[in-house]
Amino acid sequence: MHTPSQPLSEQHAYPAHWEADVVLRDGGTARIRPITTDDADRLVSFYEQVSDESKYYRFFAPYPRLSAKDVHRFTHHDYVDRVGLAATVGGEFIATVRYDRINAHGMPASAPADEAEVAFLVQDAHQGRGVASALLEHIGAVARERGIRRFAAEVLPANTKMIKVFTDAGYTQKRSFEDGVVRLEFDLEPTDRSLAVQRAREQRAEARSVQRLLRPGSVAVIGTGRAPGGVGRSVLNNLLDAGFTGRLYAVNKSFPQEQTALDGVPAHRSVRDIAEPVDLAVVAVPAAHVPEAVAECGEHGVQGLVVVSAGYAESGAEGRERQRELVRQARSYGMRLIGPNAFGVINTAPDTLLNASLAPEVPRRGRIGLFTQSGAIGIALLSRLHRRGGGVTGVTGVSTFVSAGNRSDVSGNDMLQYWYDDPDTDVVLMYLESIGNPRKFTRLARRTAAAKPLVVVQGARHSGVSPLGHAVQGTRLPHATVSALLRQAGVIRVDTITELVDAGLLLGGQPLPTGPRVAILGNSESLGLLTYDACLSEGLRPLRPRDLTTAATAEDFRAALGAALADDRCDAVVVTAIPAVGEDGADDVALAGALHEAVAAGPAKPVLVVHVELGGLAEALSAALSTKPGPGARVRYDGSAPAVVGGAHPPPVPETAWGDPHLPQSLKGLGAPPAERLPTTRPTTGPAEPPPTTGTAAELPRIPAYPAAERAVRALAEAVKYGQWRRDAAEPGKVHEYEDIDESGAAEMIDGLLAGGDGDPRGMSLTPEEAQELLGRYGIHVRPALPAPGPDEGARAAERLGYPVALKTTAPHLRHRPDLGGVRLDLADEEQLRRAYAELTDVLGKPEELRPVVQAMAPRGVDTVVRAVIDPAAGAVLSFGLAGAASELLGDTAHRLIPVTDGDAQSVVRSIRTAPVLFGWRGSAPVDTAALEELLQRVSRLVDDHPEVAAVSLEPVVVATQGLSVLGASVRLAPPPARSDLGPRTLPAY
Repeated sequence: MHTPSQPLSEQHAYPAHWEADVVLRDGGTARIRPITTDDADRLVSFYEQVSDESKYYRFFAPYPRLSAKDVHRFTHHDYVDRVGLAATVGGEFIATVRYDRINAHGMPASAPADEAEVAFLVQDAHQGRGVASALLEHIGAVARERGIRRFAAEVLPANTKMIKVFTDAGYTQKRSFEDGVVRLEFDLEPTDRSLAVQRAREQRAEARSVQRLLRPGSVAVIGTGRAPGGVGRSVLNNLLDAGFTGRLYAVNKSFPQEQTALDGVPAHRSVRDIAEPVDLAVVAVPAAHVPEAVAECGEHGVQGLVVVSAGYAESGAEGRERQRELVRQARSYGMRLIGPNAFGVINTAPDTLLNASLAPEVPRRGRIGLFTQSGAIGIALLSRLHRRGGGVTGVTGVSTFVSAGNRSDVSGNDMLQYWYDDPDTDVVLMYLESIGNPRKFTRLARRTAAAKPLVVVQGARHSGVSPLGHAVQGTRLPHATVSALLRQAGVIRVDTITELVDAGLLLGGQPLPTGPRVAILGNSESLGLLTYDACLSEGLRPLRPRDLTTAATAEDFRAALGAALADDRCDAVVVTAIPAVGEDGADDVALAGALHEAVAAGPAKPVLVVHVELGGLAEALSAALSTKPGPGARVRYDGSAPAVVGGAHPPPVPETAWGDPHLPQSLKGLGAPPAERLPTTRPTTGPAEPPPTTGTAAELPRIPAYPAAERAVRALAEAVKYGQWRRDAAEPGKVHEYEDIDESGAAEMIDGLLAGGDGDPRGMSLTPEEAQELLGRYGIHVRPALPAPGPDEGARAAERLGYPVALKTTAPHLRHRPDLGGVRLDLADEEQLRRAYAELTDVLGKPEELRPVVQAMAPRGVDTVVRAVIDPAAGAVLSFGLAGAASELLGDTAHRLIPVTDGDAQSVVRSIRTAPVLFGWRGSAPVDTAALEELLQRVSRLVDDHPEVAAVSLEPVVVATQGLSVLGASVRLAPPPARSDLGPRTLPAY
């Protein structure tokens, strides 16, 4: 944090919370902070590097240098009426912005004046990087915080770049021209357009910052050992083995002065000694030496870092502080950082072929983007994709892979920004142990899922704590709720990495199913029936299995699959196959060819194969074949046919604790010397040639194969649900406006209640009367419940409300627990009321302990519960379920993020397992779900309009055949939490 050496104002301290790191348009970073009195020399140096033309545009006249008075004015601010911000890289200014509060006549003013004049100056070398746009977002947020609602700017007509900064920001603005100057005025209140512009810029900048890490033109490995082995030497070897197409450098300060090369790679004692630009540095030195390496990289202009070194936050408090300093140092030089404690990054694109990781082999090229926060899980996922592809096919391979370790900087959110419009990635697989910014993740996930499948498995979900290396904001929501919210955003949530790969292979190679109807065919009746049962268990609608008998030929499979695909009654096909019996049975290659032929000729429907010990069928199915391979050969993606002794398949590998074979030999022995590996051809100079491909390889259908029916059907069920989400997302609902809502009255009431509270930051619970009044302003009417401290008071309350009535206890240990006997219903007269009162007090305790109330009877219906809560990490969440212990024990509650649309309200009512009770279960009358959906939307509006409403609970809500009755309500108010997702663009703080 940058703080001035002397106080600037007795009233306004240095606003440290205005400091922020931002990603610029080109993917580099800059730090934005308030200007202080200590910045005089920096300001003068900055101004000297600005061109005369830019100075003229800023001051409307030649202004070669700043006077002492200017320097004092531009470095002394009160942080209220006069504010200056600077964008810095390497501690030096690259741009400045300031505002001065003015009155209606354009003269300096103080509050309550709500207009300010704003002006920018950007160093010429940094123009076009989006610095001014980022500064405008931050100075606008500062101004709103200080009560300024409008900016004015005067710009020369020739200064088109600055005019464009203002006009493209998306704010509501006015433009005028007078005395040769363009005057722009714009409101600072965020609009839908300004927010859309901000998020579009955020996506482009963050995607570009990741691209610089994954598509470098040159890589330096810092910490390359002179002897074989070791992490740094292994990374260098892996880069060479992959055929990296750019320039490589080996860096180690222990290299002798006379050493100029290592394994054919230029060797240097320091990054500073490299004459050419370096785009990416892989840092593999002990943690104590990392700061020196980072400083050298920053001074040399390196664009990004992959830090594989350990000894950071995963090692305790001291390491956590070391990690913060690492991020701080990297960002000060404008660099993004993957790690520390990272496994590395891989890009299989032919024009890159980057393997800056500890994986000795590059995975086969494909269209799956893979992100993990764990190196061990990354190895397991690469291994499974390698095996399931069945050779180097390119069908089930990886486009890019990032294992982020402690993810102190680059995170899953950054990868979603990159993969969203990456043309080389069709499906995204993510293993997450923590989500640093759930609001942003949910927003990005929803946008990504609308374009391509996103499959997520979350580790450490039941431990209640995040991994030691991850600094994240805690959530009070249970894991089931978080999962439901992710599904609402279109995320395909699975529980294991096996399911992650299973779903990824299907979604990466097959069209989405248009419905849940499944055709089943194969040469085993028993396997077909297992598949049928699995479909029913997953909520699919299978057709009767078709048994082709064990004597089925490849032609029989082709004809049956073609017929199933042409059948309008099915949306997907599962083919089951066991080893052929007899000489006429289909062998692996023939069967795969027949299935490929049928899929290519039929309508676009997903096809899955369940195979049992078929040896090479999985390989043959996933191989992109242009011609039938000869005996004893397996076709690879690059068209080559490696020799296989005797044409035999490799022996099976034993199972691991995860239920899959051990890692292939290629992924074992990390850091082993090259001599211990299988021999590989390694280019030492010039870019490697991309592997040749046949003209028809990419045109063949992609058919995923599974070793068990349950796994295939589970993956298909996820695809069906995702396909339905995509169709629903194409027609988003709307947030209803209700004319009877008194938003301003509710705001006034909330402000008054909070002002009259005791100042507890945890908030305050409203009395029943206050809660009823506040809810009533949003059209949510709670049936009154009158206190009955004695039988006489109860009788008078019943007389006032009118019989029949209910007598209920409201003591915390009895509230909403009718099973404990604390409720008496349908009391028709005073005699029944007094008798019920006596029974309650005799059995359960004294009136002062029970806190009885009398309430008018509501029409009979189904008891439900509606709740809303503000979670500090996930945001505002609406929950719905049936009332009662059974639903609570089963966890049968549905959740949606607020604001809730009409479509969300419909789906949340229908998504609980006990929903049939609302729609006429066992002959009962259906209840008024339309009224229930309206109530959900009104609660959503209340919480969305007033973030001070920290929690709402309506219990029970009795939904009758016509209308509903809210019988109990509680509301808690608290100061609104900070909304980082609505502020200016900023990287997570360290």
